[in-house]
Amino acid sequence: MSRLHIRRILLALCLAPTALSSLHPECELIFQLKREELSCLQDVAEQANRSTEGCQPFWDAVVCWPHAVVGETVQRACPAIFSLFKNNTGSVSRNCTGRGWSRPLPPYHVACSVDDDIPETEQSYFATVKLIYTVGYSISLAVLAVAVLILLLFRRLRCARNFIHIQLFITFILKAVAVFIKDATLFSSEDTNHCTLSTVACKASVVFCHYCVMANFFWLLVEALYLNSLLLSSFYRSRRCLWGFSLLGWGVPVLFILIWIGSRVYFEDTECWDINEDSPYWWIIKGPIGVSIAVNFMLFINIIRILMQKLNPRLIQFNNSSQYRRLTKSTLLLIPLFGTHYMFFNFLPDYFSVNLRLCIELCMGSFQGLLVAILYCFLNQEVQTEVHMQWLRWQERSYGVVSPAAKGSQMDTPF
Repeated sequence: MSRLHIRRILLALCLAPTALSSLHPECELIFQLKREELSCLQDVAEQANRSTEGCQPFWDAVVCWPHAVVGETVQRACPAIFSLFKNNTGSVSRNCTGRGWSRPLPPYHVACSVDDDIPETEQSYFATVKLIYTVGYSISLAVLAVAVLILLLFRRLRCARNFIHIQLFITFILKAVAVFIKDATLFSSEDTNHCTLSTVACKASVVFCHYCVMANFFWLLVEALYLNSLLLSSFYRSRRCLWGFSLLGWGVPVLFILIWIGSRVYFEDTECWDINEDSPYWWIIKGPIGVSIAVNFMLFINIIRILMQKLNPRLIQFNNSSQYRRLTKSTLLLIPLFGTHYMFFNFLPDYFSVNLRLCIELCMGSFQGLLVAILYCFLNQEVQTEVHMQWLRWQERSYGVVSPAAKGSQMDTPF
């Protein structure tokens, strides 16, 4: 069975906050067949000193065949593990002839209703998914890096709001880097067995991936908290508050990641730590992310409620309307990107519509950072004004030309 299918699914699970907590069926198939192989080889060794007449017992990589006399037909049921892929399984038979065992009749892929490989159309689908998320993360990484440089280089853009935006941009950058590192470490070769791979580099890439995903969701939570407090006019502008946001966005994920690493090292140090076989320790990562998604969803509802009240012309002053309308535009465009769509996946059974998860987690998710950078940097009026003013100043220094627009211009900022 092709490992390409496992490759795409495992990468999606790394990036999905609702990553599945049970062992993937294809890995369970590999492990179960391995256990049956060991049991069969033990039986073969025990029967080695018995009669050499007829057909000897052997393991054919799927079923264990016992000793048989010439002319005997042996029938074996398909492994029960195949029921993970099909509801019904059949049986396979072999004839013991003077030349040895015959070929299995019917072939395994027919009798057991399991394809040897994934269809060509599905292979094409996975290749397309990889191309899309590679392009998406590459573009997002480049655009986010430019956005961070703009917010850092221009002194007049340094404020609490943009500080939070910068941290969010950095988490998207790290998330993109984590994808490329995971691709290079785990998926550089098609022959890699991802169900048994266990190296320091492999585990480190998985840990880094989980941390980047957690940090990204917690900084999305910080954005929601900040917008909520801003609309309520309760934000206290101080370094202590920003330190609190930083601790929530960067420190809390570190705490949960360290606890999860300790639990895997001491209790479940198996494979590459990217497969969780009914592991209660997976909730150390999945639980906090699920809570952050739920809180973001509630904050989203609360922000919509506040904006609906404040944008009522009878309840607000005229000089505040433009500010709230601008906040409304940015909030409504960003809040849907806060992971609220993951609320839908939280209530779905495991392995529901893997192709849909791949599309949302990898394809759409790869462009999420690009959208955030465009909305909160390049389309921001203050950023555009400051960049324009710097351009005019550069022209003045270079050519001695002073534009009337450069005189007396002030930025419109709520801080």
